Amino acid sequence: MVKLDIISDPICPWCYIGKANLDRALEAHPEHPFTIEWHPFQLNPDMPEGGMDRRSYLEAKFGGKENAARVYGRIDEAAKQAGLSINWEGITKTPNTLNAHRLIHWAGIERRQSFVVASLFKAYFVEGRDIGGTDVLVETAEACGLDGAMTRTLLAGEADLDDIRARDAHSRKMGVTGVPTFILAGQHALSGAQPPEIWGQVIEDIVAQLKDGAG
Repeated sequence: MVKLDIISDPICPWCYIGKANLDRALEAHPEHPFTIEWHPFQLNPDMPEGGMDRRSYLEAKFGGKENAARVYGRIDEAAKQAGLSINWEGITKTPNTLNAHRLIHWAGIERRQSFVVASLFKAYFVEGRDIGGTDVLVETAEACGLDGAMTRTLLAGEADLDDIRARDAHSRKMGVTGVPTFILAGQHALSGAQPPEIWGQVIEDIVAQLKDGAG
């Protein structure tokens, strides 16, 4: 098997698109060799704990309403090409994602990580839910087979906060400046929402190399 590390943030639309494209390639290549692990990267590490109004955030980030609309127009087109329909109007808040990253980390320990990541993307981009909120995170945990009461207890404390921050800092130190970033076998990095065709070629090349090595 080959390790595929994915550095991501669950409020990043390109990460959502990138996962959809990767999933399509994996479905088309059931013989794929990947073992996948998700890693934290906060797009907005200085976001207030309670988040902020999304419209105000976007206009401040992109320098006005028109620029924000232009940027998100391109994102929406890419989402549609990936088979996704994002409920932009339903997203009223940009949350702080530190606790969402903690949940993803705990899900990895329970081997439920891919389910939790998918559920967080859906909660935010389709349902417009505040994935920085404890209740939403606990509901997500329970829906993915994790212990809701334990999750609530952990979220109320400081478990793994330093670890998440350290892993985020490590990615930045490695040179990661945007997400999604995909790292193959700890050596080769792919940045951005790669199309399914690229992933298909990557999978076929790796499978061929593994077969040659086995032979």
